[in-house]
Amino acid sequence: MAKLEAELRPLASRNNLTPDVTDFYLKIIDDPAGKINYDFSKHVVTDTSDQERAVFAGGCFWCMVEPFETRSGIVSVLSGYTGGDIASPTYDQVLAGYTGHVEAVEIIFDTRIISYKELVELYWQISDPTDAFGQFQDRGSQYRPVIFVQNNQQKKIAEESKQQVIHSGKYKKPIVTEIRKATTFWPAENYHQQFYKKQLKRYKRIKRTRQQFLTYQQLKSRIRVKLRR
Repeated sequence: MAKLEAELRPLASRNNLTPDVTDFYLKIIDDPAGKINYDFSKHVVTDTSDQERAVFAGGCFWCMVEPFETRSGIVSVLSGYTGGDIASPTYDQVLAGYTGHVEAVEIIFDTRIISYKELVELYWQISDPTDAFGQFQDRGSQYRPVIFVQNNQQKKIAEESKQQVIHSGKYKKPIVTEIRKATTFWPAENYHQQFYKKQLKRYKRIKRTRQQFLTYQQLKSRIRVKLRR
């Protein structure tokens, strides 16, 4: 086991292990993160009258979970892959960019506490709607911004919200976020679930870079709106 750990260590230090092997490596080095297993069975709609699903793609799903999961009314947030052409894609396949999938989060929420409109409004705040080739430091079609709607009501809300963003004058570039019908959502590997809790230091570094860009973009937006007035 010690020999195996030594062989894996260089790859682990460069984050070049697959998600499943990374989980295994964390276990053999007795890292607490390796002991956290996401309970996929809890990500289910238990009340069809008061619970809905929402799916958003806005760059690396590591940074898409916390903003939604920490809001009241959120039942569960799952990282995964959707919008592609093959069944049961792996992280490496999606990362290569040839499956058509995007990294996304599927949210189960209680409509009595938080509305789909509020989720969409939050989505605009944490994504860059002007970048069709990725998000922030994450480049490639697998990171493009997409809102996947479950039904006509969600489609109407998303389209109206997008038009408000377009006419707000906040952005100089065109709004390129797609609105598409939801397709099969494939859960990502255990390693990726609730990453912000398991890999706090690494997550904070990524989040800081993302937030700096958003802050700069929002500052430009406020200046642009004031100049128009």
